[in-house]
Amino acid sequence: MNSIGEMIISSRKNKNLTQEQLADLSKVNLRTIQRIENNENVPRENTLKLICDTLEIAVPKIETQLFVKSSNFIEIAFKYFSLVIINLALMAMLGWMTLDSESNLNSRFAGVLLSFLIPICIVFFTLKMSRTQRLLKFGSGFFVYLILAIIAVGFPTAFVSGLLPCLSIGLITLFYGDSLILKNSNFIIK
Repeated sequence: MNSIGEMIISSRKNKNLTQEQLADLSKVNLRTIQRIENNENVPRENTLKLICDTLEIAVPKIETQLFVKSSNFIEIAFKYFSLVIINLALMAMLGWMTLDSESNLNSRFAGVLLSFLIPICIVFFTLKMSRTQRLLKFGSGFFVYLILAIIAVGFPTAFVSGLLPCLSIGLITLFYGDSLILKNSNFIIK
C-alpha cells in the first residue's frame, strides 16, 4: 500500500507542480510538505485536506495511531504488582472459605456466591477489555490455584470442599460474563 507521502508525490508530479508551487497553492508550509512526502510525520487532517483539494484527489483515511505516553518502570511495576495482589486476594478468599478446616456449609455457599459476584463486578468494570485479556489478568490466579489445589490436596478433596467448583465458576464468569450483562442497559458506562 502506498503511503500518504508517495501518493502526494505522484499526484504532484502528475500535475507538474514543484513542492514550492504546491505549498503556495495549498497555503501549507513548504517544510510541512517536504516532511509529509518524506514520511517524516503524519499530517493533520486539515493539512491533508488542503493538499488533497489542491491536487484534486480524494483525502485518504489516516490510520489513527494512538501515541501512548511511554510509561516508566515504576508505573508498569505498580500495575502488575496490583494485578498480582488482586489475584492473590481472590485466591486466598476462596481458599479460606472452602478449604479451611473450620469451613462449614454456610462459608462454602458464601464462597460460591463470591466466586460469581466478584468476577461479574470485574467484568462490569472491564467491558471494553477482551474476554481473553480479562481472563489472563484477573483469572490467572484462579487457574494457578486450580492446578495447585489438585496437586496439593488431590482432586476429590478439592472438589468436595467446594474449591474446584468455586474456581471454575470464577473462571467461567470472567470469560463469559460480558454476555450475561445486557449491553443495551442504561446503567452501563459506555
